[in-house]
Amino acid sequence: MASTGPARAFQADPYDYGEVRRLAAELELAEPVAVTLVRRGYRTVDAARRFLEARESHEPTEFRGMEQVCELILTAARSGGRITIHGDYDVDGVCSTAILVSTLRSLGANCDWLIPDRLADGYGLTMSSVREVQRRGTDLVITVDCGIGSVEEVAAARAAGIQVVVTDHHLPGERLPDCPVIHPVVSDYPFEGLCAAGVAHKLAIALCDAAGRGAVETVGGRRHPCDRDLDMVALATVADMVPLVGENRRLVREGLRVMRDGARVGLRALMAAATVDPQTVDAGALGFRLAPRINAAGRLYRADAGVELMLTDDRDRAAAIAAELDRANAERRWAEQTVVEGAERARAALPPELADAPALVLSGEGWHPGVVGIAASRMVERHFRPAILLSVDGVRAKGSARSIPGFDLVAALDATSEHLGRYGGHRAAAGLELEADRLDAFREAFIAHAAENIDPADLVRTDRLDALVGVGRDGIGMDLARQLETLGPFGMGNPGPRLLVPSGRLREVRPLGQEGKHSRFQLESGAGRAVGVAFGMNGEITRREDQALDLSIELEVDRWNGAEQPRVVVRELYPLERAETEPAGRPCGDGCPAADEEWWGRLGHELARVAEGRPGALLDVRAAQAPQRQVVDRRGGAAVASLAELISSGESVLAICADAARRAKLASSAADPRRFGAALPRIACCRCGAESLDATLREAPGASLALVDWTAVARRPQAPRLFNHVVAVDPPPSEALESLALTGTGYLHQAWGPAELQLTERLLVREWELRGSIAEIWRGLSEAGGEAKGAALRTTLEGASDYPRTPETAARCVRVLGELDLCEWRHDRGTGALRVLSSERTDLGRSRAYADCLARHQEAIRFLRSRAQA
Repeated sequence: MASTGPARAFQADPYDYGEVRRLAAELELAEPVAVTLVRRGYRTVDAARRFLEARESHEPTEFRGMEQVCELILTAARSGGRITIHGDYDVDGVCSTAILVSTLRSLGANCDWLIPDRLADGYGLTMSSVREVQRRGTDLVITVDCGIGSVEEVAAARAAGIQVVVTDHHLPGERLPDCPVIHPVVSDYPFEGLCAAGVAHKLAIALCDAAGRGAVETVGGRRHPCDRDLDMVALATVADMVPLVGENRRLVREGLRVMRDGARVGLRALMAAATVDPQTVDAGALGFRLAPRINAAGRLYRADAGVELMLTDDRDRAAAIAAELDRANAERRWAEQTVVEGAERARAALPPELADAPALVLSGEGWHPGVVGIAASRMVERHFRPAILLSVDGVRAKGSARSIPGFDLVAALDATSEHLGRYGGHRAAAGLELEADRLDAFREAFIAHAAENIDPADLVRTDRLDALVGVGRDGIGMDLARQLETLGPFGMGNPGPRLLVPSGRLREVRPLGQEGKHSRFQLESGAGRAVGVAFGMNGEITRREDQALDLSIELEVDRWNGAEQPRVVVRELYPLERAETEPAGRPCGDGCPAADEEWWGRLGHELARVAEGRPGALLDVRAAQAPQRQVVDRRGGAAVASLAELISSGESVLAICADAARRAKLASSAADPRRFGAALPRIACCRCGAESLDATLREAPGASLALVDWTAVARRPQAPRLFNHVVAVDPPPSEALESLALTGTGYLHQAWGPAELQLTERLLVREWELRGSIAEIWRGLSEAGGEAKGAALRTTLEGASDYPRTPETAARCVRVLGELDLCEWRHDRGTGALRVLSSERTDLGRSRAYADCLARHQEAIRFLRSRAQA
C-alpha cells in the first residue's frame, strides 16, 4: 500500500554518468538498470556482474570451529543420545529448527525440537527451557536463532550435564556463552549477513560432509543432499529481513528454484492456502504471503505447527496444518487491526502537542501482546515517527517499539530507563516493560529525548529513487521490466527499484477491486502511455487525474494465465505545483527580447547575407576542429525523463531545442532541476539579447540546467563545451549546428522523436516559408498609414504573437518586400524605416530572396529527416 501521513520527499543520489555508460555497454543493460546499479554502489563492471550473477558462496568450514562442532554433534548422534534443537517462534527460528532436525534425523540421530511460547516463555534459551530439556533427558542442545546472549542459561545447562552448541546470527554482547559457537561474526565467517537458517544450512552441509554424505555428481551437475533445504533458507532469509546482498542473494535465488520444483509437501500446501502460484513464487510472495502465516502461529499460539509443516511428507496432514496457519493469520490480521485502530484512538485522545510530537507513545488495555510489535510498525508507516505501543494489563504495561532511520531506540530507552522495568532490542526495534503508573512520565521523557535528537527533516518520508524513466525507448516497457527483475530477489538491503516518472499524468482512472480501494489507469509520459495500478490510494489517484505529477513507481512483469505484460505500480504522487501556477511573461527574463541597438544590428547583418544569396547565416556557424562528445542515441524515448535523469546525476546539462521560449516549461516545470537540488534553470531563446544569452550559457559546475535553442547556440558557438551533457531535445536544422553540439568532452544525447521532429518542421515553415509573415507585415504597414519606423516598425516586424519573429526572419521578409517593389527599406538613425510602395498582388516567386529562403528551408528539412529515428 502506498504511504500516507505527513510530508514526503524524494531523493536521487548523484553519480558518475561515465560509469553508467560502461555498465550499459559491457553488460548490455538498459540505461535505467545501469543507473540503478551505480546508485546502489555497483560502480564497476566486475562489481555489477558479480551482483547480477549472484554466485557468492563460502565453504561451511570457513566458520572457525566448525570441524570441532561437527565432531561433537556426530559423536552425540552415534551414541544414540537425545539431541534437542532449541529454536525460536518466528519464520527464521522455525526454518532453522526444521533444517537441523531433518538433517540429523537423516544421519540417524535421535533428535527432537523445542520452541518456546512467545507469551509464556519469552524469547530465546531461558531457564524454563533448560528445565524442559533436562526433563526430557536431552544430552545435547543445539540452539538456532538464539543463544548468543544466554550466558547464564548455557552455564545452567552445562551444570546439569547437558552439552550445548549455540548457532545464532544476532549481534553478540560483551560476554559469550561458554560453549562451542557457530556465528557469522563470532566465527569469522566471510559473509556476516546470514540469517539463522543460513547458519543452520551451513552446519547441516558440514555435518553431512563429515558423515560421508556430501555432494555427488549428477547429470544436472554437482548436488548436495542439503540443497533440498534451500527453500526454507530462502523463506527465512526474506522473512527475517537480513540484507539480500552477497551470499544471501544466491541462497534466495537457488531456494526459489527449489521451491518452484515443489518437492516440499508442506510448502506446497502453504502456497495453496495462500493462493501463491508455485511457478511464479518470488521474494515478495515469501515475505508477504507465506511468512505471515508461519509467524501468525508464533504470535498467537505456538510455532510448532510451522516446524511440523516443514517436516511432514503427509499431504493430508500438510493441508490441515496449512489451513490452521491460514486461520491463525486471519486472526492475527484481525488482532493487528484491532490494536492499530485502538492506537489511532489513543493518539486522537492525546493533546495536540503529544499527538503530533516527534515520537508516539500509545497504550491500551487488552491489546494482544503478540501483535503490538507489528502494530507499532504500522503506526510508523502511517505517521513516520518512532512509535511505542504498550498493552496495559492491570498494573503493568508491556509492549514494543519501532523506529525510523536515524533514531536509536536503545539509546532512547537508555536515556529514559528510570521509568522502565526492563527493556532490550536494537536501534530499530525493541521491547519494554514498565509499571502502568509510570506511563505518563515515560511518555513525556521519551518524547523529550526524541525532540532533542530528531531533526524535523528526519520526519519527512524520503523516497530514495534509483532511476528516472518515461514511456518509450529504454523506458517503461517489457524489456526494462524484465531487466529490472534480474536485480532481484528484492527485500531488505536490496529493495525493488524505485523509479520516478517526471511530469507524468494519470489518464482514464478506474476503480479496481470489489471495494474500489484500488485503481487502474493509463500513465502518460510524453507521447507514450503504459498500463498502471495503485493499491490503497484510489481517492488520491482520482483527485489527481489529468494533473502534472512526478510519480514514484515500481515496474514489474505482470504474469497472469500464461501471459506477460509490463505493469506500473504507483507508490507515491508528487504534484507539480509550479506546473499549474507558472507566471505569465517572458520565460527568458529581462534580457528578452534584445534591446533595440542589438536587434537592429542583427537585422542588418541578415539583410546583407540575404542580399549575398545565402540567407540564414546562423545555420552555417560551424565548430572548430576539436574533440567530439560520445553520442547517446535516445531517439524515440521520453525527453523529459532523459533531462531529469541527467540533472539528477549532479552534472551540468545544456538542453537545446527549436525554440527555447516555446519549450520553457521543460526547464521551469517538467524537468525543473530544483527538484534535484540544483539551481534555478536558465533559459535563453533566439530573441534574447547578448547579456541574457551570456548569463544563461555561463559555466555552472555541478547540477544545473540551461535551456537554449539552436539559434542561441549559433550565437555562442563555444558555450556547449562548458557542459558535461548536451541534450538535443529537438533535432538540429543543419549539419553545422550539429557540429557545435558534438564538440567538447562529455556526451551528446539525441533525445528527439516524431513529435519533436514535427514541431521543428512547423517552426522551420514559420522561419523560412515567409508568405504568411510577409502578408502580416504588409497589413501592419497599411494599417499604420503605409509607413513605420523605429519602435513602431520593430513591433510590426516582430508581430503580435507571444513568440515574436526574430530579427533574422524579419530581415528576410523586408528583403522580399523590397525585391518585389512592394515596400521601400531605408536605415534611419540606427534603426530602420519601411514604406509601402504598391498594393498590387504579385507572385512571391519573382523574388530571388524568397526562392533562396525556400531552398534553405528544403535544405534544412532534408537534413532533419536524415536525423529522424531509424
